[in-house]
Amino acid sequence: MRLSIDRHRRRAVAVALPLAAGLLLAGCGGSSNSGGSNGAEPQSITLTFASANTTEMAFDDLAKAYMAAHPGVEIKTNRIALDGYNQALSTQMQAGNGPDVMYINAGSGQAASIGQFGKAGLLLELDKSVAADIPDAQMEGYTYQDKLLGLPSATIVDGVIYNDVLAQQSGVKITATSTLNGITDQCAAVKATGKSIFGLAGSVPANNGILAAQLATSTVYGPNPNWNQDRTDGKTTFADTPGWQQALQSVVDLNNAGCFQDGAAGAGFDALTNGSSTGQFFGFFAPSGATKDIMDAAGGAVTLVALGMPAPQGTESLLTVSANQGLAGNAKTQSPKLVADFLKFSVSPEPAKAFAASQGSIPVGKINAADLLPQYKPVADQLVAEEYRPFAVDGWPNGQVYDALGTGVTGLLTGQNSVNDVLASMDSAWG
Repeated sequence: MRLSIDRHRRRAVAVALPLAAGLLLAGCGGSSNSGGSNGAEPQSITLTFASANTTEMAFDDLAKAYMAAHPGVEIKTNRIALDGYNQALSTQMQAGNGPDVMYINAGSGQAASIGQFGKAGLLLELDKSVAADIPDAQMEGYTYQDKLLGLPSATIVDGVIYNDVLAQQSGVKITATSTLNGITDQCAAVKATGKSIFGLAGSVPANNGILAAQLATSTVYGPNPNWNQDRTDGKTTFADTPGWQQALQSVVDLNNAGCFQDGAAGAGFDALTNGSSTGQFFGFFAPSGATKDIMDAAGGAVTLVALGMPAPQGTESLLTVSANQGLAGNAKTQSPKLVADFLKFSVSPEPAKAFAASQGSIPVGKINAADLLPQYKPVADQLVAEEYRPFAVDGWPNGQVYDALGTGVTGLLTGQNSVNDVLASMDSAWG
C-alpha cells in the first residue's frame, strides 16, 4: 500500500517541506465586521488558515470550541490550499482586507510570517502575559522588535519518523540515547541486505536542511543557545564555528557509511514514498506530525515513533523542537479585544491539548508526559525535561541561508562541495 505525499506541516522557512507519507511497511477571507452605533466591538470575526486537505479539522474545531464557550460570538473559518496560502494571505493583508485572525509562520523566512507582516505593521500587538507559560523554545519567531505579534498553535519534534518494529526485525536498534557513531556502525550491515537505515530526498534542499539543522541543534545550539544572536551581532560566522563544521561533517560520515539509500543525492520525495512503502529504509527526516498522518492512513497497519537525530560522539543529544506555525491577529481588526481573547484561548491547556491531538502534534506550553500521544513515548523524558532547542532556522534572517544549507548538503553528497564551501555560502546568504 502507498500513500500520497502530504504537505500539511511544512517548515516555516523559504523552502516548504512536503512530508513524504510512505507507509514504513515489509477564497478570500476579509473581515465582515462593522462597528455598531454604540461603538461596541463586533462579535463576529474571521479565521483564515492553510490546509492540505479538507479532512484537517484542527482549526475548525478550535473555532467551534471557542464559540461554545462564548455564546453570541461567531467565528467564520476560511480554508485556503496550503500551496497558495502565503501568496493569498499576503495579497489580502497588503490590500487591507485580510482576516481578523490568521494562520501564520514564525520568524521572517516566508512572505506570510511574523517578521514580514510585523515589519509592515500589519499585526495586532498582544500582551506578553499570554505567553508567560510557554517555553522560550516554542516562542521563537513570534516577536518583532520586542512586540509579541502571534502565538504558536502546537509543537512538533523536527526529527526522524521511524518504524522501530521494522528496524528491529532487521537487527537495528536506535533509541533516544543512541549516538551518531552507534548508527553509522550499523549501516554497513543493513546496506548489505539491500536496505538502508534512513531515506533522504537529497535533491530537495528542505529535506537536507532539516537533517543538517537537527545535527546542529546538538553541536552548535547545545553549547551556545544564543548562536543566532551572536551571528546577527557579528561575533561569529558559520565558517568559524566548530559545531557547524561537525554537523556538516556528520552528514558526510552518514553518507560514507551507507546510512542513506542508493542514489540519495538525486532523490526526490517520491523516493521516500516508494522506499518507505516497500520497507527499503526504516526512517526519514520530517516534522513529527507526519506520524499521525501516516498511521491514520494505514488504518492501524503500522506503528511509528518520533525520534531526535542522535548527536556525534562527545556532544549532548538534544531534540529539535519547533512551534513555527501559529496564529496572529490583524492590526486592522474592528474586534481587537475579541481577537486577543481568542488567541489567548488557543494556548490555554484544554484547547491546546485538543488541537494537538487532532493534528498529531504536542500541546503548546509546558510539556507534560500525560498529554503526549503514544508516538512521542521514546522522547517523552527529553521533552518533559526541556532537553531541546528551537529549530534554528526560525531565527535566521531570510530563507536564502536555509537554501544555501540545503543545496550545499546536496553538494556534500555528490562530492562537489566541501564543508567549508557550504559554510561560506551560508555566511554569504546571511548578509
